Amino acid sequence: MKCNIETIPNDRIAYVRRVGPYGPANIEVMERLKRWAKEKNLLHSATLFAIPQDNPETTLPEKCRFDACIVISNDEQVDDSIHTTYLVGGKYLVFKVRHTAEAIQQAYAEIFPSLESNGYQMDHKPIMERYTSDMTKRFNTPIWNVKPSSFKVVNSSFHS
Repeated sequence: MKCNIETIPNDRIAYVRRVGPYGPANIEVMERLKRWAKEKNLLHSATLFAIPQDNPETTLPEKCRFDACIVISNDEQVDDSIHTTYLVGGKYLVFKVRHTAEAIQQAYAEIFPSLESNGYQMDHKPIMERYTSDMTKRFNTPIWNVKPSSFKVVNSSFHS
């Protein structure tokens, strides 16, 4: 798979968390975040992240945490319905993948062996998917991995 290196800044993010098995219920969490962001007029040029915080191979399904996130400015006011934190920036290895369930599933099957064969190691940080409004027409989804010797995986493209 083709990839390139991209640098992500340390951005402030607003997020909604769901605890439970990963799957279709995560879509509602993202929709809830998008409704909140739309009310605040934040979706126009938004960058969203979907971050499963736990490895389902080592964490019980009912304890898995999923965060739907949006990058916000440092001065953006939030209410009690949303949490805030900072996304850890750095150099990320980016893989572009079509935004379909089949293409993403295939990418996850191919990326990890590809990383190892190219001399990279996984970091012990969550996988991330990045969705940006400017990519909706192309339906391409970058999957990122952070730094040689430490990685994060991210998708990109979102629909408002």
